[in-house]
Amino acid sequence: MATSVWKGHLTFGLVSIPIRLFSAARSERISLNQLHAECHTRIRMPLFCPTHNRIVERSEIVKGYEYEKDQYVLFNEDELDKIEPPSARTMEILEFVKLDEVDPLYFDASYYVTPEDAGRKAYHLLLEAMKESAHVAIAKLTMHQRENIVIMRPHSGGLTLHTMFYSNEIRQVAEYGQTDGTEVKEQEKKLARQLIESLSAPFDASKYHDEYQVSLRNLIEAKLKGQEVAAAPHPKLAPVIDLMDALKKSLAEKPAPQMKPPVRVVPAPAAAAEAEAPAASATPKRPRRKSVG
Repeated sequence: MATSVWKGHLTFGLVSIPIRLFSAARSERISLNQLHAECHTRIRMPLFCPTHNRIVERSEIVKGYEYEKDQYVLFNEDELDKIEPPSARTMEILEFVKLDEVDPLYFDASYYVTPEDAGRKAYHLLLEAMKESAHVAIAKLTMHQRENIVIMRPHSGGLTLHTMFYSNEIRQVAEYGQTDGTEVKEQEKKLARQLIESLSAPFDASKYHDEYQVSLRNLIEAKLKGQEVAAAPHPKLAPVIDLMDALKKSLAEKPAPQMKPPVRVVPAPAAAAEAEAPAASATPKRPRRKSVG
């Protein structure tokens, strides 16, 4: 059963809805550990105090803010709890806006909003009203020692919540958006639009996969079996000299959007002769710790 990351009340006007938040997505990736090259022991990061020259327990740790070099203002949990704003327990809807007015650049993490039993009717009332009015809700929510501006929207029969960056957190890049006097011809735009139309398709997230993670998993399996992995082909991209000619050739080919196949595993010369041998003999034994490298 999923664990909620926040529990409190959602309010709009005088209506109060007890809710819980659940993480809507999480990154899936293979993690590689850092090992000592000599003995293949995993490197650990202990909580170490250099002044006392010893490892400390978590119960001995306090939080502090460094206001000058090596000078800290210290806090305990009671003090931090005292300054929690109302949004730590109650998420009040501040206003409703049109979703297309919100730049996706502001979106951060996503969560599912679920009602407690006592708030189911009010929850679904809000959900249906937002769907019919085509509006999304802006609110504030304090979680993990940060007050977030959030946006809630109807999605697949429920409400989803997205934490957002504040405007002062959006970075400015001087080079971004500079045209430098570049002019695009109408015929070039026409061909570019045709190329976009030829590659257009309904969005389907299930079509896309992390090819690097697939290849990394294949590499792990191959090394466990004493095999090698064929190198992934990388296309050689020549600089575009004639933009019109490149657009015309692209339209003539009309390439269908496809995912590149994962890297193919091929037996190494030494491993091929031992393909029928037991798996245990494919991995060399080390005197101290079994590793594959």
